[in-house]
Amino acid sequence: MNILAVGPSMTPKYSQWRDQRVNDNIPVLNPETARSLEEHLQVLPSEIEIIKQDFEKRSLELGKKIEQLEEEKMQLGLDVDIQKLEAEKLRKGKSKAEEDLDSLKTDYKKLRRSMRTAGLGKTSKQWRQEIQEEKTKHHGRNSAVELKASLRKIKELK
Repeated sequence: MNILAVGPSMTPKYSQWRDQRVNDNIPVLNPETARSLEEHLQVLPSEIEIIKQDFEKRSLELGKKIEQLEEEKMQLGLDVDIQKLEAEKLRKGKSKAEEDLDSLKTDYKKLRRSMRTAGLGKTSKQWRQEIQEEKTKHHGRNSAVELKASLRKIKELK
């Protein structure tokens, strides 16, 4: 079957639509958005690949941070060990000093006892008082001797 078209069979609306459709299918080169052939051929990474790259990057950063924290932990562990050793050394020194102090106290008590026994542990006030008592005793003896001598003389005179 043959179709024969007589006169303008296209409506103005159809013509406009057809002009737009034809023009829409023709790529227009825009110099601002033009990309090189390498850019056109470059494979864009998928969303999963981007997430994977971010994950690997973050994992690497966290791995470095973990290594750093482990190093700090080791250093702190060494510091704690040093502090424990120093504390133990100080405890031993304190125990030794306390033993020495107890020994000195015991020796001091023994020395004080022996000084009291020997009479050397008196204060200067005690020594003065003892000297005064001795003088009084001797003075009293001298007086008694003098009284006896006086009594003899009196008896002789009678």
